[in-house]
This record gives sequence, C-alpha cells and structure tokens, in this order.
Amino acid sequence: MATALHFPMASSLPSASTSAQSLRRRKLRTFCAINAHNKGKLPFPPINPKDPFISKLASVAATSPETLLNRPVNSDSPPYLDLFDSPQLMATPAQVERSVSYNEHRPRRPPPDLPSLLLHGRIVYIGMPLVPAVTELIVAELMYLQWMDPKEPIYLYINSTGTTRDDGETVGMETEGFAIYDAMRQLKNEIHTVAVGAAIGQACLLLSAGSKGKRFMMPHAKAMIQQPRVPSSGLMPASDVLIRAKEVITNRDILVKLLAKHTGNSVETVANAMKRPFYMDATRAKEFGVIDKILWRGQEKIMADVAPPEEWDKGAGIKVVDEF
Repeated sequence: MATALHFPMASSLPSASTSAQSLRRRKLRTFCAINAHNKGKLPFPPINPKDPFISKLASVAATSPETLLNRPVNSDSPPYLDLFDSPQLMATPAQVERSVSYNEHRPRRPPPDLPSLLLHGRIVYIGMPLVPAVTELIVAELMYLQWMDPKEPIYLYINSTGTTRDDGETVGMETEGFAIYDAMRQLKNEIHTVAVGAAIGQACLLLSAGSKGKRFMMPHAKAMIQQPRVPSSGLMPASDVLIRAKEVITNRDILVKLLAKHTGNSVETVANAMKRPFYMDATRAKEFGVIDKILWRGQEKIMADVAPPEEWDKGAGIKVVDEF
C-alpha cells in the first residue's frame, strides 16, 4: 500500500513544475511583446552629450567606476547627486559686490563716513559745542585741506553754541575757539563761512573771521555774542576763583578786540553790545558787520551778484561777434 501511495505523489511533481515553467514563459513572451509594441509607439528621447549630469557620470565612470558600482543602499540624498559638489553660499555682501556688478557707477567699496565725504568737497562742518575733541578735528581738517590745495577755498559751515551749551552751561574753555581762529588766520586759503542754525559766542567769532566778502548766513539762522562765563569753581579756594575771574576778563577783552576787528565796529560798541546776550538775525548780523551776504535761496543770491559773461568778455578784451 505504501508503494502504491508513493508513486502517484512522485508522478504528480514533474507535472506541477512543468506547468509553472510554461506559465513563466508565457508571461515573458507577453511582456516582451508589450514592450516591443510600446517601443514602436513611444521612441526613447535622444541623449544630450553636453548634459552636465551625464558628462559628470561619464567622467566618474572612466576614472573610478567603483564609485558607481558600490552605491549606498539607504541614502538620504537622491541617487548620484552626492557625486557633485555642495553649493557654496557667499559669506558676506562684500563678496556679492565683488562678484556681481549691477552698475558701472556702483561703489566698489563701502562708503566712508559723512565727515570724510564733506571733507572731499572741501567742507568743514562745526555742528557741536567747541570742546577739545571738536577743536582737534576742525584744526586737523583745516590743515589737511591747505596741504591738499593751498589755493582752493575752504567752506566752513557753523551751527554751534560755542564753548557753552544751549542752556548756558560752560562745556569748554575759551581757548578752544581761539585755537580754531588762529588756525583759520594762518591758512593761505580763502575761508567761506556760512551760519546754518546758530553761531553763539566763540562760534560767532569764527563766522566773522571768514574772508571778507565770503561770510554768509542762512535767512533763519541766529548769531549771538556774549561775555565768557566762569567755569564751575566747585570747592576751589577763593584765591583760585579770583585767578579764574581775571582769566575770564582777559578772554573777554580779547574777544571784544577780535570782533571789533572783523565787524568794523569800535571796541566800545562791541563791549556795550556784549554786556548782555546780543542776539542777531541775518539782517541785523549783516548790519552789525558779522556777515557780508544773506543766502536767501542757496547760491542763487551769490550768483546774482556775479558779473554776466558779457562783462567778463569785455573786461578780458574779447570781441563778441553777433550771430546771424
């Protein structure tokens, strides 16, 4: 009975394997036929030999084919993209500026600070009280501009409360204003002074010390002359307070003489005006002799006083030919 049961089971195995093999052959023939049919309808697109991705793969395959064969199984990046270098971002805007030029007039370097830009235009701006740091900068700029060109004029714009603050508290010694004044008088250049805002105390002296005929004032600017103030004495002995008071009187007398010299007034007139704070608008400052002209609308007022081109030609002996 065992033999009878064994043979039918053995005879059934070849038939099962044969049917499975024939089924696989039929599926393979069907798949090839479908591919051949699809290939005829959908042609494979041509390969661009200049494609950078394909060129990179070809160069890697030629030099080190093991890089393409031994690929990592579980990789976070898409296939073959690790062959390319990671993009490098520019670190600073300066690198962008050096690499890309959007305009031929675009500055190639960061711009300098504002005082340096004004200095390039031969403009010196006093916009703070006259403390030692301001005096040092102004004197250095004046000396530098004379060294650059001793013939070109220097434009001194003034908006300062002198050696005091706007509330009258002393912040600097009177010698700060005298230092700038002496530097202005030693220069070979013409100095055009312009008051923009306020010119008080020593700043008014600097305004009047400009070259004759080149002292200007904005229409709504203010000028004021006053006596020097005694600095805070604190716990100073009485004898030292007396010495300080004598020094202030000496500085007052010097200031009166210099203002009288540049304004054309007598010493008595200036001394009487300085007994109390003497405020002047643009018109009054012109009458007092602090300035020469008022800039009503920028430089238009100055240009109106300039001789026309015909007068210049006539003075130079140039004959003007009438045009037909």
